[in-house]
Parts: sequence; structure tokens; C-alpha cells
Amino acid sequence: QVQLVESGGGLVQTGGSLRLSCAASGRTFSSYAMGWFRQAPGSERVFVAAIGWSGATTAYADSVKGRFTISRDNAKNTVYLQMNSLKPEDTAVYYCAARGGLFAYTGPGQYDYWGQGTQVTVSS
Repeated sequence: QVQLVESGGGLVQTGGSLRLSCAASGRTFSSYAMGWFRQAPGSERVFVAAIGWSGATTAYADSVKGRFTISRDNAKNTVYLQMNSLKPEDTAVYYCAARGGLFAYTGPGQYDYWGQGTQVTVSS
């Protein structure tokens, strides 16, 4: 069982930056692939970024490529999402997810564990 706790959300102006963190419980964090997803009001939860267990493999949604960076620190059981050049359309609740495996999985149905989410609001 893995418990995930997101932090780092908040209100930021267009063009600003935020760094989200997701702290995971358990001693097997290094064997988990991690992902970030987001859900805007009235919309489905969609893929943002993912990283394989070793950090060597990453994947990004087209809408965030070049602006967001996912990384992980296995010694701290934490995955990060650095978000730069934020836009109003990035406004959403951001969720961290985990599953066992090597690759950077992009489908929400591929993940077994989810955090409670953190709100990101980008003002225009």
C-alpha cells in the first residue's frame, strides 16, 4: 500500500511558476512509476507527466511540453512537478499517482494509488 500526499499548489499569475511535490509512504517507492494528472471543473482527469521508477524515462502531455518538468528523488520518496510559464488553462486540481513498473505510464487507469490533489489556480 502506498499513500501519496501532494503539496505546493496555490494561486499564481500568468507566466509564473510553481513546484508541486508528492511525498510517498512506504519503503518501495523506488520501484514505483509516478504520474501527475489534472482535473479542471466539469472535465475528466487528464495526463500531465509521468516518470519511470529509475527516473530515466519520462513522458509529457503535449500541452505542457517545454514548460513542465517531472523529476523524482528516491532517497526522499518524493516526486516533483516543476511548472513554468503557467497559463490560465493550467488551472486544475493536480493529482499524484503511483504504480509498480519501469515505464512512464500515461493512462489514469494504469495507476493503482492516488493522492488527494492540490489546487493550482493561474490568474490572467
